[in-house]
Formats: sequence, structure tokens, C-alpha cells
Amino acid sequence: MEENKRILGLIGLAAKARKICFGADSVEEQIKKKKVFLIIVATNSSDRTKEKFKKLSEECKVPIIEHGEIETLSKSIGKINKAIIGIEEQNIAKEIQKINNGGEIIG
Repeated sequence: MEENKRILGLIGLAAKARKICFGADSVEEQIKKKKVFLIIVATNSSDRTKEKFKKLSEECKVPIIEHGEIETLSKSIGKINKAIIGIEEQNIAKEIQKINNGGEIIG
């Protein structure tokens, strides 16, 4: 539970710094421009969405994690109904991955 709060806090921090993109189209566009360092997909987003971004993640070599539900993710960035968030700040992206992986960052 503590990890969840820390990750949502970091997402919020990235949002305040205007270092995020959200929504499928915007995130996809920024990934292709190589501006996204981490893709966060809500656990309750559709299988089609998860599959699409997993594929995109592999093609563009951008790490992807499933975290939180649409409501919590959206709330952390002050929006509603956002299932996909792209983190555009490398250090924040690494920190979120580290917390998500239980403290270890994979390379």
C-alpha cells in the first residue's frame, strides 16, 4: 500500500512539472517521438488497450507497468477517466519502476 502512495505521488509530481502525457493517442504519439520513459497502464483498462501498449512498449523499447485503477491514476494527475499515462521525466520514471519492482531497478 505504501508503494502505491509513493508511485501516485511521483506521478502527481511529474504532472505538476508538466512531464507527463495521458490518453491513448497522446501517449502513443509521444512514445513514437521518444519522449516517454515509462508507460503506466491502469489495471482495469481494456485488454485491447493493454495489448496495444505492450506491443508499442516492445517496439519502442519503453518500459511499461500496470499500476492502479483508472480512477486513482486519473485523480493523481487531476484528470478524469485516464487509463494510460506516459512519464516524460527520466528520473521520475526510474524511481517509479524501482518502487514498482520492490526497490530494485532493472536496467
